[in-house]
Amino acid sequence: MRRRPLFASLSLIREEDRHVWGTCAEAEGFFGEPECGSYELRGWVPEPVGAAAAGWLGSRIWLVPEDPGADAWLLSDVEAAPVPGGVVVTGGDDYLGPPEEYLGPVRLHDGRRWLGSCREFAAAEPPQWPAPPLVLRGLAPGGELRRVLAEAGGREPALEKAELELRDGRGEVLTDRLFWAVVRGWEASPLGDGLIDLTLDGGFRRPEPLWARGVWERWLAGPPEEIGAWAGLDTRRRGAWHDLVRERAARRVLGDRPAGTAYELDGRHVTDEPGLWLALGEAVNGPGGYFGGDFQALHDCLGGHFGFTAPATLTWRNADVARAHLSRALAPEGEPYDLFAAVVDALEQDGMRVVLA
Repeated sequence: MRRRPLFASLSLIREEDRHVWGTCAEAEGFFGEPECGSYELRGWVPEPVGAAAAGWLGSRIWLVPEDPGADAWLLSDVEAAPVPGGVVVTGGDDYLGPPEEYLGPVRLHDGRRWLGSCREFAAAEPPQWPAPPLVLRGLAPGGELRRVLAEAGGREPALEKAELELRDGRGEVLTDRLFWAVVRGWEASPLGDGLIDLTLDGGFRRPEPLWARGVWERWLAGPPEEIGAWAGLDTRRRGAWHDLVRERAARRVLGDRPAGTAYELDGRHVTDEPGLWLALGEAVNGPGGYFGGDFQALHDCLGGHFGFTAPATLTWRNADVARAHLSRALAPEGEPYDLFAAVVDALEQDGMRVVLA
């Protein structure tokens, strides 16, 4: 029995002029192991003493160099393994990456607590996973793609900068992914007459992580119809859920509600930062709604065109949950701050009166 296609509709589009090369509903290799950085923490001292690094699985970890002139950087979706005299951490580097040529002491935290420190760190050889090819199965090719393939003459044609546009079960654009499309092969597809299975080089794109597939499946079926559909997810899957919320919102035009509107936030599940932004987005814009994901984005949303017009009132139900979980946060460089209070203050400064219930 064949598995139901994940994608309601996926289009391969030439980015330059929006020409549609073809459409399909199956994309093998869309999910895979991400490219990682790997670092050995030598002379590791955990905080508190005796804490196990195994509990970091899936965490977002900030590495803070002792040198005040070196910036902290972020590893996401972290795995940690003890080695003689230290720990090896592996994860996805943010755009900063480690400070160039810095090999001194580093301290680590996960945004809530300090995890430990090491005498020195060194880049290790990360696990190598070959980037999986992207196979568009049952692709209905347009005339121009047929011509390009027919004229290839044994070569592997480049379709240049391309976009995968993904639509959900309602036919609405959910998100897209840009990459350099190089054809590695094609053949007639068993999925229907006139269809092809088109194989594209996987080295020019970053696959979505395997652990996020369930989140994508939920969203590709269509946007949620109830508040808090994300509540049972762990922190990293809540983050993936919020990524799709944000990407979908970027493609929608929201009508601002009139000044004086009363909003209500269901705070029962605000136990981490992704949960905070998800609950706030749904309070203002309903199930699957977006209303910021950091302080700059929140300020932009409060400025208009995201469902809100100042002044207004937000009643935050079960605010004690967020206060208990978010009041002791750490900024990237390790400075402590109260995330809960900072969000309330930012809302009120831009015209959203907050009632803590």
